[in-house]
Amino acid sequence: MSKNELVKLLEEHGVKATVNRLLVAEALGNSDRPLSMTELETELESVDKSGIFRSLMTFKDHHLVHAIEDVDGTRYELCHSHDAVHDDDAHVHFYCEKCHRTFCLDDIHIPPVELPQGYDGRTSNYVIKGICPACSGYSIA
Repeated sequence: MSKNELVKLLEEHGVKATVNRLLVAEALGNSDRPLSMTELETELESVDKSGIFRSLMTFKDHHLVHAIEDVDGTRYELCHSHDAVHDDDAHVHFYCEKCHRTFCLDDIHIPPVELPQGYDGRTSNYVIKGICPACSGYSIA
C-alpha cells in the first residue's frame, strides 16, 4: 500500500496518521501474513516497543486491525474494510503446525454464528490448524 492509501485508510477509521502509526500500518500492509509484536519490533527498529504497542491498541480500538489468536500468541493484520464500525473483511486464518506461520485465507469469510439471546459478540477468531502447502510439499501453481 502506498503512503497515501495508508493515510486514507487510517482517516476512514478515525485514526490520526502519526509517523509511528504509519510505519506500523505500512509494515502490516506490506506483509503477506499477520505479524506478531516480536516480528514488528524486528522489522521496525526505529520504533520502540511501546510505540508499536500503542499504535496496535489504537488500531484495534478503531477496528483497523484484526487480532488473531493462534498457538504462539497474538498476531495482527490490517483490516481492509473502509468503515470503523462494520467489518466486511473478517476471514479465516490457517496456522501451520510445522513452520508456525499464520496465513490469511482472504476468500473464505467467517460464517455467521447465531448467538443465544443475551450474548453480545464483539469479535471472533476462526483459525484452522494443520500443515501449509510449503511444509507438505504441495506445489501451488
